[in-house]
Amino acid sequence: MSDKHTAIDAELVRALANILNETELTEIEVEKDDLKIKVKREITVAAAPVAYAAAPAQVAAPAAAAPAAAAAPAAPAARSGEEVKSPMVGTAYLQPAPGSDPFISVGAKVKKGQTLLIVEAMKTMNPITAPRDGVVAEILVGDAQPVEFGEALVVLEA
Repeated sequence: MSDKHTAIDAELVRALANILNETELTEIEVEKDDLKIKVKREITVAAAPVAYAAAPAQVAAPAAAAPAAAAAPAAPAARSGEEVKSPMVGTAYLQPAPGSDPFISVGAKVKKGQTLLIVEAMKTMNPITAPRDGVVAEILVGDAQPVEFGEALVVLEA
């Protein structure tokens, strides 16, 4: 009898999972007699910071954000040098405080461990440092721009 319940349970779980996908619900719970099945879909935390960070960036510089996003797919093939990528989802800041000088500029020489920019994630400022000595060839993000995990931020050349 337990084999019959296992087969029924698997079918029910698949059906509930399909309902989750079709309706974009996050959770379904079914109870019948002594059987209780709960199917849950987790929503990634990464989506929330991007949504909140995007609104201020669009207000501050909507024209600057669009060309940077449009240029990103075409540019990687033409880049030479090492890309410094974001280790997290957040908001990139090119200067330590509003109105102060930026950490880096194109053509600047940097040392290994030097702060290139900051990525704010969940109210924490995370310095993004140079992985090696080099020269800043490109800065690929704007100030207060939302960034994704793995997104190229800066290109360093020898």
